[in-house]
Amino acid sequence: MLFVGAKISHLSLLPQGQAERTSRALKMVRTMDEEGFGNCSNYLECEAVCPADIPASVISRLNREYTVAAAKDAVS
Repeated sequence: MLFVGAKISHLSLLPQGQAERTSRALKMVRTMDEEGFGNCSNYLECEAVCPADIPASVISRLNREYTVAAAKDAVS
């Protein structure tokens, strides 16, 4: 979840990433679930051992991006 969160956070900040922002969040989270990646346990163990020093705060951004994308998807 840390890696997916980092990638979604990174791409959502880029101007050229705005066009696919919601569809990307939905697709990446759904693929993560299909592949069996686990959800965050909130122990932040992943942050402590991450070789790329990715902060756990990207998980909250991932959750926010996914929630907004899911809400937009439900409306349309």
